[in-house]
Amino acid sequence: MNETAIIELKNISVTFGDNQVLNDLNLNIRDKEFITLLGPSGCGKTTTLRIIAGFIDPDEGEVIFDGKSVKHLPPHKRQVNTIFQRYALFPHLNVYENVAFGLRIRRIPEKQIKETVEEMLALVNLKGFNKRNINSLSGGQQQRVAIARALAVKPRVLLLDEPLGALDLKLRKDMQVELKNIQQRLGITFIYVTHDQEEALSMSDTVVVMDGGVIQQIGSPMDIYNEPKNAFVADFIGESNILDGNMLDDCLVRFSGARFECLDKGFAKNEAVDVVVRPEDVDVVPIGQGQLKGTVTSVTFKGVHYEIIVDIGGFKWMIQTTDFHAEGSNIGLYIEPDAIHIMKKSEYSGMFGDYSSFSDEFDELSDPDPDEEEEA
Repeated sequence: MNETAIIELKNISVTFGDNQVLNDLNLNIRDKEFITLLGPSGCGKTTTLRIIAGFIDPDEGEVIFDGKSVKHLPPHKRQVNTIFQRYALFPHLNVYENVAFGLRIRRIPEKQIKETVEEMLALVNLKGFNKRNINSLSGGQQQRVAIARALAVKPRVLLLDEPLGALDLKLRKDMQVELKNIQQRLGITFIYVTHDQEEALSMSDTVVVMDGGVIQQIGSPMDIYNEPKNAFVADFIGESNILDGNMLDDCLVRFSGARFECLDKGFAKNEAVDVVVRPEDVDVVPIGQGQLKGTVTSVTFKGVHYEIIVDIGGFKWMIQTTDFHAEGSNIGLYIEPDAIHIMKKSEYSGMFGDYSSFSDEFDELSDPDPDEEEEA
């Protein structure tokens, strides 16, 4: 991947009224990178995108594009284009004219417009849709038209603000693959905003996890998942059991009343830490063969595996296993050293990782409405 930074955000701060939306944010975005800004509603990800687009001026800081400040450059003069969740297509224009719209504004010759529109419609698998009415298209087809229109003007950077939020699950997954393929074929920078963790992990070269207007961690999807920096990141990216622990020595930690070998070093002796164990990394074994034992309090069949909640000394763990274990049964748990991840204590310690109140319904209720506009 090209390592050159095409966009640099330096010490960006934004306040709306009494609400600090971004707090001294610094971010470098590389040329030809697929980078995703990920976080809950109100974390500042959409504001970051709008600053890059030129729709919002930061209170403090600089926006650098190709080595030059564009902080006060209006949106239409920046080499970026934006796709929103609501596609903002023109209902009175057909597919061809929607895609051609930006080219006509730029007074591109008609022959070149025709070639570009045909090329873009082929790219998004809408060849032959030229004369279709926008209102006759499905949500997925309208999304493709919006992508074709945005790409027709050949931006250096494409900004995508929750673009798949209005689509059903299967279509979302299809479009995730399609967007990644388009980005790789065109070789342009995609900056993508979502609160969907799976979407971020499956599509991105780099994930930027945000909360409270602050970047919590930047890394590859595998780094973010396997080596979370704090309890917020561990909880937000997938399911996590997060426990209070003490580092007894290098590669030796105590939690849940037992000692475990791990791979982590460099902590102070007896330092209080947060311990992360992913549900899929716990082996269920007969009692006596594991380091821990517990009682199964609930079982949910997930198709490929069972999701079981296990009470271990009053702390509820989530464990994913392909073997059925009945509610009320006692089981042993075995955890390999490389399945244990140690994190420094943070402001998020103690807030996540216990599944006492967990249920699918509660999880869905707490999810932000994807159709809601993010104010921050």
